[in-house]
Formats: sequence, C-alpha cells, structure tokens
Amino acid sequence: MLQEKSRSIGLPLTVSIIAISFSSIFVKWSDAPASILSMYRMFFASLLLTPMVWKHRQELRKIKPKTALFLFFSGLFLAFHFVLWFGSLKFTTVASSTIILALQPIVSLIGGFFLFKERTTGSTLLTMGIAIIGAIMIGWGDFGLSRNAMLGDLFSFFSVIAVVGYLLIGQTIVKQLSHWIYSFCVFSCATLFLIVFNLTTKVNLGGYPAKEWGIFLLLAVVPTVSHVINNWLMNYVNATTISMSILGEPVGASVLAFFILGERLTSWQLAGGVLVLIGVFLFLSQKQKKPELSESFPIEKAAP
Repeated sequence: MLQEKSRSIGLPLTVSIIAISFSSIFVKWSDAPASILSMYRMFFASLLLTPMVWKHRQELRKIKPKTALFLFFSGLFLAFHFVLWFGSLKFTTVASSTIILALQPIVSLIGGFFLFKERTTGSTLLTMGIAIIGAIMIGWGDFGLSRNAMLGDLFSFFSVIAVVGYLLIGQTIVKQLSHWIYSFCVFSCATLFLIVFNLTTKVNLGGYPAKEWGIFLLLAVVPTVSHVINNWLMNYVNATTISMSILGEPVGASVLAFFILGERLTSWQLAGGVLVLIGVFLFLSQKQKKPELSESFPIEKAAP
C-alpha cells in the first residue's frame, strides 16, 4: 500500500508547486510587514483546518509530551521561515531569491544524512545538480550587490535553514499523527510565536485596509495548500524529496511575476526553468521507482 501511494506523488506535488508559486506574488502585492503577513497567514490557515481537526479531536488529547516538544520546535522553525522569507521579498526580486532557494535540497540532504543516516546515489545527485543549476540560472540575471539585495539574500538563506528544520522534524512527527493534526498544531504554534514577536517588536496587529486582509486570506488558502499536501506526502517521502519538488516554485513564481508584476524574464532564465523542470522530473521519477522511506526519531505515536 505504501509503495502504491509513493508512486502517485507526481500529481499532488504538481498541485503543491502551483499553489506555493503564488506565495511570493501575494507578498509582493502587500505593504504589510513580513511578520504580520506571516502571522495572519498562519492564523487563518489554522482556522480553516478546524473542521478536520474536530473530526480527529481524540488524537489531540493523546499527544505525548515528547511529540508536543517536537511540534513546538516545528512551529518555531516555520514561523522563522515565513518572517525571513517574506522579509527577503521586500528587498529583492522574486527571481533573484531563487539563488538562495536552490540551497534547500542540499541543506536537507546534509541534515537527512546526519539525523537519519539517509544515503543517496550518484544519479540522484546528478538530477539534483541539474535542477539546482537551473534555479541559479533563473535568479542570476537579477542578482544584485546593493545593500538591500544582499540583506534580502541573507534573509532568504536563513529562511532556507529554518524551513529545512521544519521539514526534517515533520518527516518524523507526521508519522506519529495524522497530517491534519500535525498541520494544525504546527500552524497554531507558529501563530503564537508570531503574535509574541509582533507584540514584542511593537508591530501593529490591526488597522490594515481591506486589500491587506484579502491578501492575508489568500496566503492562508492558496500557498498553505502546498504545506498541507507536503505534510501528507512526508508519510511516504523524505524532506529532501519535498525540498527538490519545491525547486519547481521558482519556475512558477518567476512566470507569474512576469505576467502579474511585470518583472522581466530573460531567455537565460527560461532556459534555467527548463533545466529545473527536467532535473525535478528525473529526480522524482527515480524516487517513484525506488521509494526511500526515512528513519524516524524514537517518538511514540498517540493512541487512536
């Protein structure tokens, strides 16, 4: 049954890539602080998950303290990721941020090796390299050396570290809980962290125009679909596979930025997009033929 599901990851990953590609567009539309965008995205996403959580409410009562601790840190990493990633988009273009985004599979691969003793093959590294080179090609033309651009790149780099931490914890914890409960708990923890952050830094929690509230809701609905799908997929694939699929986001986001935001898209970037798609397709094809299930931390699953 597990192998059968692992062979059908192509469609949900495609939907995930399309959904998450809209995230940077919505952030670019907004004038709200990055921490406010992040907070309301997580808050509304948690609310939208409430009906499914109510259905699995018995599982909430049986979460072990050790599992709760991992959920706490997963939410913390996700909160940091959103604040840093959204913040980076305030300083740089959608395309240029993909240079740093390309590091995510590498960081995930290193983390998976040290935490789970995950091994990889030469062909896997080759397909990963093709996709990463393509992602760098997308962003290289817009890569800037100004103070703002470098600050945006720095934020983007730390957001990659944070999201890999979130994914590495997730590939273990989601096996202990249903993905609905896992997503709700992590999103709720992230919301609480972001509320505390905004209160501490004296960022206004309200007073935003209707346009901003519409963007908050769009962020909670569209890109968050990607996170819920990825949380479910981590029952069958590891964090590196999810990180590789996310490399498809720069392609979708750059195309959307061209049509919606008017950001330029050169032939060099188009060629990079083709390389990304080829690399990701070959990588996922290998994973579907030989599904690699990661080991997990010794955490007890909540009783049904």
